Amino acid sequence: MEVASVPEPAVTTDDGSSNQFDIFATYQSILKNEEISTPLAAILALTKLIEKSNAGTMFELVKALNDGAEILKKRTTNPISLNAGCELFIAFAYLFPHDADSFSDLKTELVKQGQRYATEALTYRDKIAKLALGFIKDDSVILTHSYSRVVMKTLLRAHERKRISVYVTEARPRGLGLRTYDELTAAGIPCTVVLDSAVSYVMDQVDFVLVGSEAVVESGGLINAVGSNQIAIIAKAANKPFYALAESYKFHRLFPLSQYDLPTHNPSILAFPLSSTATTVSSPTSSSGSTDGKTLPSEGPRFMTQEQVACNPDVDYTRPDLISLVFSDVGSLTPEGVSQYLVGMFAG
Repeated sequence: MEVASVPEPAVTTDDGSSNQFDIFATYQSILKNEEISTPLAAILALTKLIEKSNAGTMFELVKALNDGAEILKKRTTNPISLNAGCELFIAFAYLFPHDADSFSDLKTELVKQGQRYATEALTYRDKIAKLALGFIKDDSVILTHSYSRVVMKTLLRAHERKRISVYVTEARPRGLGLRTYDELTAAGIPCTVVLDSAVSYVMDQVDFVLVGSEAVVESGGLINAVGSNQIAIIAKAANKPFYALAESYKFHRLFPLSQYDLPTHNPSILAFPLSSTATTVSSPTSSSGSTDGKTLPSEGPRFMTQEQVACNPDVDYTRPDLISLVFSDVGSLTPEGVSQYLVGMFAG
């Protein structure tokens, strides 16, 4: 059944005419700045909505903010980190002290506070890098996954002070690990790309795992680029620390119990085709491969089709018992500490 679309919030201009404020276009425009992450872009888009809104009461304003957040959610394929930013700002707006002389003044102050928070939040990666640096020893061999701005900041800072080497997963299907490899290599950090399927092979050579985050949830678990969960399982089996880096605006009041509880999960993910027609699958070949001791003829690399990629998840959930520590701008937290922080964060 098709979900009814949420109308764009109405905006009254100075001449009294009514226009539609396009919050999604605003959000996309903000995201063009690569330093601004998804949650911060959502917060800035919501502050712009307040600035444009003709709401005359807190009830109307909170409704407009919730409607705006719903529009962003429905028009984004992966709304998890976006939801965290929306949730944080709407809770802040609702709990903000109402001591302004007029509601118009209150809205102006909310806009200023939202913009001020976003500016301050841009410093969080530096704080996290400084905090994590104390856990990185000289000559450390680190495994990271995919691409993360806060992880890059941490590794580059560590490289300025210590000798480090980095294994980075290829992170298919998007291959964002190759971007990490390029940037680390350009900075002079010894770096090697690891096949996603070779993480277990390389784990014995690793001192610890360092990953970014889409969100850190109420259980203390982690939502991150798909593959993070299996890396954490392998690290746990090998008795290697698994560290997550997460800005506090990615803390999210979500409590998944499995992969299938994530907001991004839908029936098409890893679904079997409805057709019962059998298909012939040719054996994978390579110049070094073999079948029953016979070398197969050389062929070029084979890749998943776009349809096959679309049937796979973008992110996965890592249980809190697999995570050693979460480094954040509010400190180094155990998964239990994250839960306690989230409870306090939204109390009021």
